[in-house]
Amino acid sequence: MTRPLAAVCLIASALALAACGHSVEQRSATGAIAGAVVAGPVGAAVGGAAGAVVGQADRPR
Repeated sequence: MTRPLAAVCLIASALALAACGHSVEQRSATGAIAGAVVAGPVGAAVGGAAGAVVGQADRPR
């Protein structure tokens, strides 16, 4: 019973964090936090890089 509940909580928090951030810095910070929760220090680095890439891609030209 606890495993499905943990999965639901993790998915809900990921969806909530996905909506955060309007600038490159905010998105990279949100990605780093989400990555740290999922995979520790390596996840934080990957999440921060992914957030920065998404922030740059969404920037108006």
